[in-house]
Amino acid sequence: MLHHSTDEVHPRDRVAYWREVATKAFVRHDFRAANATSFRACIESGRLANLGVTTYECNPCHVGRTARDTSRDDNDDIHLLLNHSGKTIAEQDGRVAESATGGFMFLDMRRPFNLDFDTDSKANTFVIPRRLLKARLGRTATFTARSIDLSTPLANLAASFLAMLPDCVDGLAAPAASKLSEQALDLVALAYSVSSQDTRLTLSSARATALVRLKTAIHAHLSNPDLCPAMAAATAGLSVRYANVLLAQEGMSLERYIVAQRLDRCRRALADPTQAHRMIADIAFGWGFWDVSHFCRRFKSEFGFTPRDYRHNAQPLLASG
Repeated sequence: MLHHSTDEVHPRDRVAYWREVATKAFVRHDFRAANATSFRACIESGRLANLGVTTYECNPCHVGRTARDTSRDDNDDIHLLLNHSGKTIAEQDGRVAESATGGFMFLDMRRPFNLDFDTDSKANTFVIPRRLLKARLGRTATFTARSIDLSTPLANLAASFLAMLPDCVDGLAAPAASKLSEQALDLVALAYSVSSQDTRLTLSSARATALVRLKTAIHAHLSNPDLCPAMAAATAGLSVRYANVLLAQEGMSLERYIVAQRLDRCRRALADPTQAHRMIADIAFGWGFWDVSHFCRRFKSEFGFTPRDYRHNAQPLLASG
């Protein structure tokens, strides 16, 4: 991981230095220190497959991203902020969220926000490509500036899992790093989905809440060969008709979504060198397919390769990357 600290420069240059370092690590933004003459901060940054991973400590300060800032770059990431100490207050999309020790929240870099560190703070920021989070949670506007506290076991588990990731940045081969980052995103999405059903939260759309609940139910039962549209809808507390209406906005039906998610899980397994010993049939059955011939036809239709050819082409590519 790359390391930067204000201790490396003269005190009078620290705020300007930190603004430059933080802009490179994150996005273009405005920065103000509560006490410019004594301000101190440090940051370590690296990558874990698709995720940017940073750990930083700072004295009280304000970070703001304006509409002008967003217009001057094309950043399309979502940031997940995980507090280890101190208190962070975020404002975005007309909502205000406060995150204390152990809590985490999302901010959308495509839209303006304000972020205040009221005390000396230590935190992680995980930079997530929008498409990866949107695939799990749907419309990003429903979850920005919403703090996820540790009131549920899943939130505790997600926070603990995230806190361990910075230690893995430099020590994992690419396939393991990719798998770990995917698991982290799955866990975060599940924790958020459970938390968002709390009656104290009011999402901007009842449909968005139902869609999150539906996708969570599907992902939790993908390996079950009995999972079908009726079972998925019933588990989410919805009718099959309404579930199809929700997914229609993504160009999907309930049955197509289930199959697409199963195919994607099989694709990941086939590309994973740590699963090279597994038979293709074993992978297909493990993700809920009943018939290997049917699976192979659907896989080739979706990805343009047979499962065998996909595995042959994908694993050398991962190894060389």
